[in-house]
Amino acid sequence: MATIIKRGNSFRATVSLYRKGEYKRETKTFNNKKEAELWALEMELEKGKGKNIAERSTLFTAFYRNWVNTVKKNDVREATFINYTHTLVIVDKLFEGIQLKHLNDFTMQKKINHYAETHSKKTVKELVLKIRGSLKYAYARGLIANDFGSLLKAKGQEPPKRNVPLSITEFKTLRQYCLNHTEDEFNVLVALALETGARRGELLGIKKEDIFECGVKIRRSISPTNDDTQFKNKYSKRDISINKDIYQAIVTLATTKEDYIFDWNGFRQAGQLQKLLKKLHLTKTTFHGLRDTHASFLFSKNISLDYISRRLGHNSILNTQQYYLELMPEKKHQQDTEALNLLNDLSL
Repeated sequence: MATIIKRGNSFRATVSLYRKGEYKRETKTFNNKKEAELWALEMELEKGKGKNIAERSTLFTAFYRNWVNTVKKNDVREATFINYTHTLVIVDKLFEGIQLKHLNDFTMQKKINHYAETHSKKTVKELVLKIRGSLKYAYARGLIANDFGSLLKAKGQEPPKRNVPLSITEFKTLRQYCLNHTEDEFNVLVALALETGARRGELLGIKKEDIFECGVKIRRSISPTNDDTQFKNKYSKRDISINKDIYQAIVTLATTKEDYIFDWNGFRQAGQLQKLLKKLHLTKTTFHGLRDTHASFLFSKNISLDYISRRLGHNSILNTQQYYLELMPEKKHQQDTEALNLLNDLSL
């Protein structure tokens, strides 16, 4: 049972706990007796529900590290697990010395906001998602009284978008140049990226056996950080049709290979692309920007969003809708004109 003792002008509540064969005590001091009684009652009710109150004194940093290395290690892909391990240093720094029992949404949000001052919103969001997962597990184990993870918000800096889609004119220029200079393997890779919208790792993972008449099979993804070739979602496994000129370039290149079609080249494709774009006086973008260019081009031609989603290997059509925000410049001008014409008709 809980006990409450008056000490000067305050009241100290004590709850007896049983942990790993030993009896321990949890104490907390309050300004008045009513608050002490309420806390003691809540603790007794939690004990009655089988909640692991004794371990609530564990540091959050220690709990998070244990959660990553025991729970997530066997629950996610190798590449994803590596991503989880990268957050360990961040969590250690942000929540140093804070026990589970002292955690709440205000405390965590303040720490996360501090981290967000020097990091992008995307980076902060990824961290928050992982912290939410750990808190959900902690709540299920009875280590925290409430699952407040959903209350945490991801703020952060909004850096300029690097994956800029090329315009239709630039798309044509880059594609034609690459097809006219297929003697350079990298040009074939860029042409296939524009043609399929596949991710870089997926393109590097294409083998000779994955080529079929006027198409390529996407069966694996190569990572620069580990040997895991598995996909993030089942929809990534797909067959993508391609035009005859691209197909012929791939088949010709394949005759010089034994297994994989493209040389991984130390994953330096980003630098190679920048040199090519600069040479052709085209807008600077990333290799992933070629994927965005492909999706935006199809959208600009009124291709079904469902088809685009399946061609890109998205696990949800909602993921594809982000491309509505990055229309090809020519399509935007066209829609501006159509919108103004519709509004102008109202005055007739």
